[in-house]
Amino acid sequence: MKKNITLALAITALLGGAAAPVVAAPFPATPDQAIPVSQYVTQVNADKSITFRLFAPDAKRVSVVTGSSPDSLASHDMSKGENGVWTWKSDVMAPNLYEYYFDVDGFRSVDTGSRFQKPQRQVNTSLILVPGSILDDRAVPHGDLLTVTYHSRALASERRMYVWTPPGYSGQGEPLPVLYFYHGFGDTGLSAIDQGRLPQIMDNLLAEGKIKPMLVVVPDTETDITDAIPENYPPKERRKTFYPLNAKAADRELMQDIIPLVDARFNVRKDASGRALAGLSQGGFQALFSGMHHLDNFGWLGTFSGVTTATVPDAGISAQLNKPQQVNKQLHNFTVVVGEKDAVTGEDIAGLKRELEAKGINFEYKNYPGAGHEMDVWRPAYAEFVQKLFK
Repeated sequence: MKKNITLALAITALLGGAAAPVVAAPFPATPDQAIPVSQYVTQVNADKSITFRLFAPDAKRVSVVTGSSPDSLASHDMSKGENGVWTWKSDVMAPNLYEYYFDVDGFRSVDTGSRFQKPQRQVNTSLILVPGSILDDRAVPHGDLLTVTYHSRALASERRMYVWTPPGYSGQGEPLPVLYFYHGFGDTGLSAIDQGRLPQIMDNLLAEGKIKPMLVVVPDTETDITDAIPENYPPKERRKTFYPLNAKAADRELMQDIIPLVDARFNVRKDASGRALAGLSQGGFQALFSGMHHLDNFGWLGTFSGVTTATVPDAGISAQLNKPQQVNKQLHNFTVVVGEKDAVTGEDIAGLKRELEAKGINFEYKNYPGAGHEMDVWRPAYAEFVQKLFK
């Protein structure tokens, strides 16, 4: 104790005498308690325009950045009111789920006045829904969304996945088919749920009689094994090392843990024609990887803007694509989609398309005009894909 006091006195002397008192930074300002919250948070207006708001009285410059892909991003300067609220109003917007974030003096911020954030491993984007599309919660029978936590023997870790079951599902009656769907890089399983609006799409399509009753299983595309933690890889190195390692681990988890668990816990079909596999971006590569490595386990396959062997070579995928007759016989549908302006995986899909055509493999291809690497491709692609399944 005496030594500590002596050391402290010595340090104080070196700094020039008595230690200066530590003064904590002031707390941030809070909005005027006399005004309703609706006057300083973002909202959709009656005419379907959006008024973006952010309370930041000490900020020098604030803008709202809209768009969902590098080629669609746009920055809009906001105006500051006397109450410290920055505001910008959009034009009338088409019904859709939109992404945005705030630039506050050069700092990227989610909308702190909204609870709707994009599910990501590093959250930096907010979401806002303009109603009037298949993405809405309509007054129709709703399925259940289950959170299933399990121990993965393949990964030696505790894992979580989401399972959508159709309205009234009780596990009785005829076994139902299953779609396994993988999300993209940097997202979480909730991305397919909250941003992809998978439950709403399924509820609404089923109510319209456009799809067959099925289960939809959403695993976590990222395995987080020691050798394949995404944050440990520079972006330029991901396809070289991370993607192959993670794909192999996720494939083991799918075949050794997830499918056996679903088969045991739910009343589902266990034949290949009763299983579909699809995914977007990195998840599109995962679907292609597991779909080709275990072709006899699936009857339907979809890759939406997926990474492919054009940039991530894989001997197993290539070997299976060299057996076109077997692929054509096994798959009832092989869907490949991409956005016209996709700068992330456009070359991947173009390479896969050329290879499938050259080898005579049957597939359905769609290019979304004007779209990039974004949900405006993946949500409609998903809705179109599920309408083809199990019929």
